[in-house]
Amino acid sequence: MINVVFKAATVFTLFMLLLLLVNIVNDAFGYVAIENSIEPTEFVESGNLDLLKNSELIGILEKHLSKGLVRRYNSEKPLDERSTKELMEIVFTRVIEPRVIESWNLGESLLHRNEIIEEIRISNPNAYVEFRAWINPKFIVTSQSSVPEYAGIRTALLGSLMIIAITILVAFPLGVGTAIYLEEYAGVNKVSRLIQINIYNLSGVPSIIYGLLGLTVFVRGMEPLTSGSLFGFSDASTANGRTILSAGLTLAILVLPIIIINTQEALKGVSKSLRYAGLGLGATKWETIWAHVLPSSMERILTGTILAVSRAIGETAPIVVIGASTFIAVDPNNIFSKFTTLPIQIYQWTARPQGEFRHIAAAAIIVLLVLLLSMNTSAILLRNRMGKKRSN
Repeated sequence: MINVVFKAATVFTLFMLLLLLVNIVNDAFGYVAIENSIEPTEFVESGNLDLLKNSELIGILEKHLSKGLVRRYNSEKPLDERSTKELMEIVFTRVIEPRVIESWNLGESLLHRNEIIEEIRISNPNAYVEFRAWINPKFIVTSQSSVPEYAGIRTALLGSLMIIAITILVAFPLGVGTAIYLEEYAGVNKVSRLIQINIYNLSGVPSIIYGLLGLTVFVRGMEPLTSGSLFGFSDASTANGRTILSAGLTLAILVLPIIIINTQEALKGVSKSLRYAGLGLGATKWETIWAHVLPSSMERILTGTILAVSRAIGETAPIVVIGASTFIAVDPNNIFSKFTTLPIQIYQWTARPQGEFRHIAAAAIIVLLVLLLSMNTSAILLRNRMGKKRSN
């Protein structure tokens, strides 16, 4: 009977995970109906813009764009110095300006393809229907935009990677070091028991509380450091300390109790006879820990770290409290930059009323899952490699 219950629980869990994945994929692909503001046939009879020369493309831009916008493009890089590909992209996005007027998910696209095409042909003869994968290489390397067709996740992805890097670099050595002290050196006394109880309590504190702690300590209390002004960075937009560094330190504090607890459990799993053998051969306590205890427990330590970092990647509440931007199109260039992250970007898109934002949110979720799985896989491979070396 118990075996049946366990099997049923496993099947139910797998079913729910599969349902979640199917729902995400369903929104990330499908047909879209597109209407151009100006048809390409107005510029060339065949509608093929590849037949136009650079001078003709520049003429189209100067005729249809405002003088201010043309000046802006020229200030960034003169139009006559741009490649044909660059000019074509500007003409396409700014002049032809295709817009998605209606979209469908993957299920509707597969089951009702003919009905969709016929509906658009009758209701909007100027529009055309095409199948779109909302997740594509351009989506990953493009910055955020208020128009869903041109929006990307590059800025959010860079912000997430930089924050997680700081989190790992700070939390892993601090967590492992604290666990070694508590387990190997502190002994059992009132002080160590009090510390241990508080670490267990901190592991269950809601993440938004850590956000408030980060706001008080890192954003306000350590503003000269986290804003970069201490090192000569004078960017007015980040002078308040709401930077990548503050976010990374906040998430490091968030996952620190989890890493400490998991590391302690890993150290407890190492046989005492191994410690006695090292000490008996004349090694110091630290030499025994470094050469024998840590290598024997590193696989389990990395497993706990993987779980902790996985939690940090998906956190939104503490990052919002720290001051992450909900809309930012400028890439972070250092740890003192303004930032946004993938979870915040996804939340911001799902709150929009347009259906197209739901599709790009699903695409961003897939990227976030791939990022999470890639990091976990790398850590697992490293853990297994260390395990093989130790067994050899």
